[in-house]
Amino acid sequence: MTSLFLKQGTRIDGVGLGKLLNTRQVKRMVASYVGENKEFARQYLSGELEVELVPQGTLAEKIRSGGAGIPAFYTHTGIGTLVETGGIPIKYAKNGDVEIFSQPHCTGVFDGKRYVMEESISGDYALVKAWKADELGNLVFRASANNFNAPMATAGKVTIVEAEEIVPVGELKPDQIHIPGIHVHRIIKCEKNEKKIEKLTVRQDQAGEAGLPAAMQKRIRIIKRAAREFKDGMYANLGIGMPMLASNYIDPGITVYLQSENGVLGLGPFPTRGEVDPDLINAGKETVTVLQGGSFFSSDVSFGMIRGNRIDMSVLGGMEVSQTGDLANWIVPGKMVKGMGGAVDLVSASGTRVVVTMDHCSKDGSPKILKRCTLPLTGVECVNRIITDMCVFDVVPGKGLLLRELASGCSVDQVRAATGCEFTVASDVAETF
Repeated sequence: MTSLFLKQGTRIDGVGLGKLLNTRQVKRMVASYVGENKEFARQYLSGELEVELVPQGTLAEKIRSGGAGIPAFYTHTGIGTLVETGGIPIKYAKNGDVEIFSQPHCTGVFDGKRYVMEESISGDYALVKAWKADELGNLVFRASANNFNAPMATAGKVTIVEAEEIVPVGELKPDQIHIPGIHVHRIIKCEKNEKKIEKLTVRQDQAGEAGLPAAMQKRIRIIKRAAREFKDGMYANLGIGMPMLASNYIDPGITVYLQSENGVLGLGPFPTRGEVDPDLINAGKETVTVLQGGSFFSSDVSFGMIRGNRIDMSVLGGMEVSQTGDLANWIVPGKMVKGMGGAVDLVSASGTRVVVTMDHCSKDGSPKILKRCTLPLTGVECVNRIITDMCVFDVVPGKGLLLRELASGCSVDQVRAATGCEFTVASDVAETF
């Protein structure tokens, strides 16, 4: 079978589509993120499984459009990358060669800007999990569990819903219903409502930072500097990993509204153990809290905010950045595949400032800031600022990199020796973090 899944990244064995993977019942997976599922990655890289990787926001819109009877649409997401030109490995041979590549997309120009055409998706069956369903099939989702459930429920010829609770008609208020029953064909009562938490993340005491390993202290230095990018009233999206930790260091005197691609606006700090809610997670599957005034919505609505330039700033991790601001952060062909997740969508939004946080060099000492990226691109000329353990660079359009700040103990000469391209130095450059 061909399976469509937002993030086949669960590390919990025998859960969800992992059961079908383990029994070799899936021929092709259409997904945005592989994540930490070692069996998924093993089958893909060994040629046992075909994987069609799609930007997460594009995937959400492909499903929504499929359910709405729209055959195709145009989006700026992926312009200038392998999403547009083709060449993403779909199937590997046993010897490591690529047997099937993704194909080039048709493009169009609107108001002088290039877009790729994406075909919509619908399925024979849609399998959906709901918090509550009434006997007519009206559905309510809880907290961040809305995510892809809502658009997916509309895109199947037969939609089968597992509900935690089935209630009589009339118990759900009309303005509470997320999906009307017209889309639902079968309802199953969840008999064993065990909600596994993939990444239990709780609030840590910052007082213990001094005792952390040197590598983690280096990351915290980057994170703390990145937190100074936040401005009062800003709407921001933080990538998985190091960028998400920057939320722990936001100036308490300002208010920042953090958005998560899985359908949350108003993310708060990580919970205490007593606050942990398995239905409340961020895009990295970490447990989170929501501030007063926060809201939940589906993934297609979430990426509409992103493509619509409602997000002021996105902080992302990076494997490589070029001197013109190209970013690569999602795959090392034949070796490592995490999937592009929502990063391609985020960097394609022209009104969003993109800040990349990364180690200045790889573990072998080779530079990660280069004249040209060697890895497949996430976006072209999309990065505005780079923050590393050594310095802060600005990407100046048409000119290249400008060294703005130095980390404590780093000199311009040290930065130059560790950087794989030329750059200019600001007249007021100084150690600032």
